[in-house]
Amino acid sequence: MSKTIKTIQLLAIVALFIGFTSCSSDDDNSAPLLEVASETVSNLHAPQTGGQGQPVSGQFAKFNFETGKTTTSDTDWDIAFRGTSIIVNGGTTLGTTDEPNRTGEAAVYIANGTMASVTNVNTSLFTQDSDTRYAIPTGSGNGWYNYAGPPTHLITPIPGKVFVFKTRNGLYAKVEILSYYENAPTNPDAFTDATPYYTFNYVYQPNTGVTTF
Repeated sequence: MSKTIKTIQLLAIVALFIGFTSCSSDDDNSAPLLEVASETVSNLHAPQTGGQGQPVSGQFAKFNFETGKTTTSDTDWDIAFRGTSIIVNGGTTLGTTDEPNRTGEAAVYIANGTMASVTNVNTSLFTQDSDTRYAIPTGSGNGWYNYAGPPTHLITPIPGKVFVFKTRNGLYAKVEILSYYENAPTNPDAFTDATPYYTFNYVYQPNTGVTTF
């Protein structure tokens, strides 16, 4: 066999080896997607003082989707609860007493459907809190709940409402509120069951740029 043929064969083998190692390197650098988290939070206590015509105050119960826990951090929270109000860590404050400053880019919109049917994020629908209103409107029938009034005085989640959130750092979550009463009784009694204790389901998408659940 001539030197020329041997040289050509050697170069071909080297080229194949380089191509193989390059592909292997690319594959190694492709990190697998993190698993989507699906959890239930029970009895998140979010009391307020005032109301009924009196100034509202009290610390918000702040929640972090990444950890799945409440937090006292001034910055590492995504949503927060006080009484029937739910706020996001994005936009500006309404100016109420004890309301935390917004330091992130969190936002929200309300989707009609079920947790199973809301599978995609519509990024064009997001809104943030402002100095005139919260992104999730307050009041019966406006946001997440209905107030029955006399004689039951019950506060119940509006059926078919799923809250799609952008988190403080640009990831996504969806939430279904199940109950406002401690231990989420099937038939709550506003006179005997303690409030406000939120129970809700949530799904958290931990992968950057992924807009599906």
